[in-house]
Amino acid sequence: MQEMLKIDPFGFREYDARWLYPDNINLKGIENLGKGLGSQIINHTKKNNPRIVVGHDYRSYSEEIKLALKKGLISTGCFVEDIGLSLSPMVYFAQFDLKSDAVAMITASHNENGWTGVKMGIKKGLTHAPEEMKELKEITLNQNFTKGEGNEKQIKNFDKVYKEDLIDKNKLRKKIKAVVACGNGTAGIFAPDILRGIGCEVIELDCNLDWNFPKYNPNPEDLEMLHAIVKSVKENNADIGFGFDGDGDRVGVIDNEGNEIFSDKIGLLIARNLSNSHRNSKFIVDVKSTGLYSTDKVLKKNQCETLYWKTGHSHIKRKVHNEKALAGFEKSGHFFFNQPLGYGYDDGINSAIQVCHLLNNQDKKMSEIIKELPTT
Repeated sequence: MQEMLKIDPFGFREYDARWLYPDNINLKGIENLGKGLGSQIINHTKKNNPRIVVGHDYRSYSEEIKLALKKGLISTGCFVEDIGLSLSPMVYFAQFDLKSDAVAMITASHNENGWTGVKMGIKKGLTHAPEEMKELKEITLNQNFTKGEGNEKQIKNFDKVYKEDLIDKNKLRKKIKAVVACGNGTAGIFAPDILRGIGCEVIELDCNLDWNFPKYNPNPEDLEMLHAIVKSVKENNADIGFGFDGDGDRVGVIDNEGNEIFSDKIGLLIARNLSNSHRNSKFIVDVKSTGLYSTDKVLKKNQCETLYWKTGHSHIKRKVHNEKALAGFEKSGHFFFNQPLGYGYDDGINSAIQVCHLLNNQDKKMSEIIKELPTT
């Protein structure tokens, strides 16, 4: 018997699509999502055979979901370029490197097992915002699909290209001892290699891939994950602790004394450090962030401007893009770096690298640097 279509309309969210699988969506539903996305890409690019980069995270069911999505995309005429096991930022990077027309990343990010979803985008460096998500939902649920003949190809070893791009630009002078925690999520095969590559001494914590997440979810806001990083930082006398989420687009930071540093304060420290070599720059922060950006003496001295904008990684990402800002910081831990530091999208490993540069440029411990900020 043919599988009955199951696709819960509430899975279409403001910036991405997310469902419990197979309770709220089944493979037929995923295939239809692929048809909807393929049709939307063709409508926007005005190409019969646009090229779309596809990747997936390390969950037991992510590959079968990717196969169903690809089937839908190909049926509309899309050419799929499958880069395999990926982080979300690796898929975003691939759109620039491979000069493709769109991206789709199969990931449930930091969510518990049972969840799946897709992060997607057409304009380079930008993921779908509410307008595009509403359009995708209407095309998919109304089955207004384009028909065409597409194809696919596997792109081998693209992880090496992504790793080398970050390593080559970011070599450190100082040896920084960093605890790198990945919660057994996909970042485990990326973050330690990249941070070692730039010159860190890396202490790995739960970096082996295990889709059962035996200890805790890979989520830098999860208290269990934070406590494990704190313990490791203290035991190893580390300079810094990093915790990466399931698809590698966010990072949490612990200082050398084992204190969690809120992301908006980390953003301010990074902005201060960058402002010394990038005077007259613009930074974007979300409205949940500390008001210190607008009064900061270092930013003022370097004639930098900070704009506060709507919360939501899609909103901040677009504002960074539209304002040609050097960087954007969201309190949730999504950080965005434009050229020459990045390509505008959120990448937790690149964010960790910018923290390393901050330590590299100062002869102070992280705890000393954070104490220089006014108490709020």
